[in-house]
Amino acid sequence: MSIDYKKELESAARNMIFVHDPDLLIKMIVRMMVTKARITHASFFLFNKEKQGYQLTVSKGSLNKKIPLDMICIDKDDVLIRFFKDHKSSFIFGREALLYSEAKNALNDPKIKPETKQQLAHVIYQMELLESVVCIPSYFRSELPGFLLLGKKENGKKFVDEELDFFVALNSNVAMAIRNAQLFKELEYQLDRKHQLFVRTTVALAAAIEAKDNYTHGHTTRVTNLSLEIAQRISQNNKKEFDPKFLENLHIASLLHDIGKIGVPEHILNKRGGLTIGERNRIKEHPMIGVNILKPIKELEGALLGVRSHHERFDGKGYPDGLNGKQIPLVASIITVADSFDAMNTNRPYRLALDKQDAVNEIENLRGKQFSPFVTDIFLELYNEGKF
Repeated sequence: MSIDYKKELESAARNMIFVHDPDLLIKMIVRMMVTKARITHASFFLFNKEKQGYQLTVSKGSLNKKIPLDMICIDKDDVLIRFFKDHKSSFIFGREALLYSEAKNALNDPKIKPETKQQLAHVIYQMELLESVVCIPSYFRSELPGFLLLGKKENGKKFVDEELDFFVALNSNVAMAIRNAQLFKELEYQLDRKHQLFVRTTVALAAAIEAKDNYTHGHTTRVTNLSLEIAQRISQNNKKEFDPKFLENLHIASLLHDIGKIGVPEHILNKRGGLTIGERNRIKEHPMIGVNILKPIKELEGALLGVRSHHERFDGKGYPDGLNGKQIPLVASIITVADSFDAMNTNRPYRLALDKQDAVNEIENLRGKQFSPFVTDIFLELYNEGKF
């Protein structure tokens, strides 16, 4: 029976974002590869900071019966690792997957440099030891968090391009998911430490979100700063200080309001031109994806309202719950104004940024429709004073 690789990739990507344990995440993906693609075995090596090397973290299939997990750790300066780091931007075989058969043939290719052949010879030796016919590096930006080794197919046939492209795409998603899972573990750890360390880790997680969207660099920071400015002015005008917990929740919700975009494919986020109805619906899923991602972290419970409801509209035409008026939490109403203003004032793949005054006029025109009149008035007050 043929496999719908696109469907499997989307399903795996959706499931990955809810797993906050890197080891569990890797086990899930390796198990899926072995069972779905019917591979004799699959193994994943993850970088271990303490050992300064790549530890065999998960192994499923025939190889697992032969080699204990704690027996193999490849040094970070090993030729195999240097090979993948050296060829990241110009992979010699045209894809980010190294096939044993292609590597063997390359040893006799006069076009390949001698030093590269030396690296390949070592890589081939490593693959033979581990009974692997495919090796796929997991890149995250300039880093190499890990790599995947695959054994032969059970039916003995060669891997076709569709299968290899699926493995490469899946492994790319794994690298991002591992990084996010590591950040989540760090976030949970910092919750028991000083508050400032927790905030810094949250900022790092927010940066990981922005990495998916080429057009929103700095968006999270600007939304957070403006949201806190609005809250501070509300407090001044009412001559009553907010509960510190409210400001903390606003701060965190502002930083993480778009975390659900981790679950939206990059080709949709960065698409030039109009979106299809289906693509718009995928984007509209991001508030609830964000809630589901953050829900397991009890300390973030107060921030969930801002993450969930920052796309609700005062007139009730927003999403995901269609709230209106005072039904919308204040924390969400504040983020909505700050988020919308910065979105209008930033270049996007489908349009150029509005002039700042035009963006402010748009916010004012939508007062009582999209935006809370109360929050809009505070926003306009700050703008007229030149606060941003």
